[in-house]
Amino acid sequence: MQVRELSHTLPPHSVRSLIRQWLAEDTPSFDCGGFVVGDKEDEAWLLCKSRGVLSGCPFFQAVFDELDCSVQWHQREGDLLEPTNGLPCRAATIRGKARNLLLGERVALNTVCRSSGISSVARHLRELADKAGWKGEIAGTRKTTPGFRLVEKYALLVGGVSTHRYDLSSMIMLKDNHIWSVGGIKSAIERARQVGGFSLKIEVECRSLDEAIEACQCGADVVMLDNFKPLDLHETAKQVKECFPHVIMEASGGIQPDNIQEYFSSHIDVISMGSLTQGYPVVDFSMKIQK
Repeated sequence: MQVRELSHTLPPHSVRSLIRQWLAEDTPSFDCGGFVVGDKEDEAWLLCKSRGVLSGCPFFQAVFDELDCSVQWHQREGDLLEPTNGLPCRAATIRGKARNLLLGERVALNTVCRSSGISSVARHLRELADKAGWKGEIAGTRKTTPGFRLVEKYALLVGGVSTHRYDLSSMIMLKDNHIWSVGGIKSAIERARQVGGFSLKIEVECRSLDEAIEACQCGADVVMLDNFKPLDLHETAKQVKECFPHVIMEASGGIQPDNIQEYFSSHIDVISMGSLTQGYPVVDFSMKIQK
């Protein structure tokens, strides 16, 4: 599937609802700047001033759709953009009333800068995995910004990695606090299965080989080996896979772009990283009205 088709995953009503919330937050009362420029028709360019993967186009588009402006895209979502000879790359042309262009400018830029930042990091990590010949999935986590999750999860897809579970309801993940609270892995899985039934996978966070084996014996679908050193991770995953080849093995904790290659293994199916949606660098975009 081509990257540009990923916009089909976004429910239009959800996108519209988010856009309206963001615009209301940014301009809750008078638009004095809009009064200054008025209703004259203007043209603005979306300019990419640093190297990065273009991402977040459906949200950028929706901002200006809401404000009765048109957007003409010159680049495809998922394209790698970079300045040429010191000049920024034009990604889009936006046309409409001057006050509406400026009303949507910051909201739209906030979205595309951040989404492109996540997609750029994700693309880099996927390329590292491909170069190493590792066939597993790199995934984000639920460590997202409140109110901005749809954009951040979408940006992961554009970058070529997995979203992991979208929210707390998407998969049952039993972490250390669940297990400690209920008294053990077996009790936690039994209770989870009562409400999750056949349709929800159960993932269990494990800190040792013994915990991983117990989780598999009790019916876990996914075992997360949390905060393992690379050598311990590979050996533990190997032993678990030999006994339970159908169980998905996930590595998490302490994994960063500069050490991810140490975690690639034929026994690891998923590598999840909170850093994909925490502390990512943004791609530098600006929007300039043309004289």
